[in-house]
Amino acid sequence: MPLTKLFNSFFESEKAGGLILLVCTAFSLVISNTSFSESYFAIWHYPVANHSFEHWINDGLMAIFFLMIGLELEREVYIGELSKIKDAILPISGALGGMLFPALIFFLFNAGTKTQSGIGIPMATDIAFALGILSLVGNKVPNSLKVFLTALAVIDDLGAIIVIALFYTKTLYFANLMISLAIFAGLLVLNRMKVYQLWIYLVAGVFMWYFMLNSGVHATITGVLLAFAIPFQDGTEKTISYKLQHFLHKPVVYIILPLFALCNTAIVIGSDWVQNFSEDYSLGIIFGLVFGKPIGIVLVSLFVVTIGIAKLPKDMSFNKLLGAGFLGGIGFTMSIFISLLAFEDAEIINNAKFMILVASLLSGIIGFLWLKKTCK
Repeated sequence: MPLTKLFNSFFESEKAGGLILLVCTAFSLVISNTSFSESYFAIWHYPVANHSFEHWINDGLMAIFFLMIGLELEREVYIGELSKIKDAILPISGALGGMLFPALIFFLFNAGTKTQSGIGIPMATDIAFALGILSLVGNKVPNSLKVFLTALAVIDDLGAIIVIALFYTKTLYFANLMISLAIFAGLLVLNRMKVYQLWIYLVAGVFMWYFMLNSGVHATITGVLLAFAIPFQDGTEKTISYKLQHFLHKPVVYIILPLFALCNTAIVIGSDWVQNFSEDYSLGIIFGLVFGKPIGIVLVSLFVVTIGIAKLPKDMSFNKLLGAGFLGGIGFTMSIFISLLAFEDAEIINNAKFMILVASLLSGIIGFLWLKKTCK
């Protein structure tokens, strides 16, 4: 399967991003548990324009991350892996299975408890980490597996965004939401009128983000909406969609995601950390990501292939698919993101982040070893 220039660029940037995130996470965990921890935490809580630095990273910079994800999803839909229904069914089905099974497992552990709201935590896949680990397997990894995992992770992120919009909006300010959506509708009209000045979309996108931020719906949704409002045209290198996506790769990978990792993995590991593994939400996160993800991805993919509505690429086997399923259990960015919205208790948030790291580490190691064996 030949890969496009932009896909290769996307894959390479995500590969580098995964390794950078690993370093940032290790650094943040270490410094958070030393005598420098208070000063380190103070950096992220430093007030900037009536909000903390942490708030601007999670609600502001991450909207740019979702803009890039939205542009990649748009490309996949128009000319990529998701452009042909027969080819799209497999990653879409795998992604749905990879969202529903972990959510079900988390629910079984937490039904009726105060942590039931964390059901969305094990649903998402971290693109950067998953592709970063996949790249470590070497050049024996078939292109179809790279495309499958990328498409699956992008769809997963879209699913997580929908979950955030539908289930993690606590107070809705209808007027602000309508203004934001009206701006979005206006941009869609400009798109249809073939207005191709990128600055118009970006300036309007800032206003759309502002009103979404003050609507109660999480502002990062704006990134994906803006991505689909920006004209795709024919997807060549001369289009504004291509240019913007290409431009965003480096700042997202080398600035935004590292800042998110540093900020949100400032986790204090207490002396009783072993006991936290027995908590309902801890079991839901670990079993959901480590087991729910690969089971859901493989079972639903096997089902659609068996009944004949999808086909497995010639260079990909179910053994390789299972390896990709384990890598799908690397939650990290989106899982941490949802845990911040799902819980209010600071201690539960801290412990949930730690469990996400543990589950993601286990999934990454198992996926790497499994693919190393099957991709010989």
